[in-house]
Amino acid sequence: MKRLAGKSLLWIMLAVPGLWMLWSLSQNDVLAMDLLHPSGETSIRLMIVAMLPGPLSEFFGLNRFFRIWLAIRRNLGVAAFGYALLHLLFYILDMNSIAAMVDELGLPGIWTGWLAFALMIPPAAISFNYAMRKLGRNWKMVQRLVYPALIIGLGHWILLDWAWQPALIHLAPLALAWVLRSVGRSRRQRTQRSMA
Repeated sequence: MKRLAGKSLLWIMLAVPGLWMLWSLSQNDVLAMDLLHPSGETSIRLMIVAMLPGPLSEFFGLNRFFRIWLAIRRNLGVAAFGYALLHLLFYILDMNSIAAMVDELGLPGIWTGWLAFALMIPPAAISFNYAMRKLGRNWKMVQRLVYPALIIGLGHWILLDWAWQPALIHLAPLALAWVLRSVGRSRRQRTQRSMA
């Protein structure tokens, strides 16, 4: 019961920014184009937060904090997909024409967004326990699509904003976590070799 309450509270917290965006749009406080950046940025941030606990827990060791974080990372990943879907909705509303969307499809800043979104669909579609049990080892292979989705999503951001600094600042914590994991693995391998 306590766990269910915790998950419900987490989902409410994850949904609040999106609900605020939709409310603002419905009240004509903002245009759909004004919500493209915050919805896309929220999706990227949630993807990064979902990816961080794995490498960090491997380097620092599995404690209670990391166990909780690992337990909610699927929720964070699904929420990242939800915000990507919201980002797409705002794009459709902003363009207001399928023909206009098709005309833009050849632009690198646009097709990278579509590709990143497409890569997010399979991991989001199998982010539940039954799929995990049914797919077995293959489940992790599908989930790894989030890595190219993130990199291409960051490329989409850079190509549209023509500013690489914000995207790289967002990537920095995850890049640092990957470096720490690599250092930790190298250290363990050296220790094992010296003990052999």
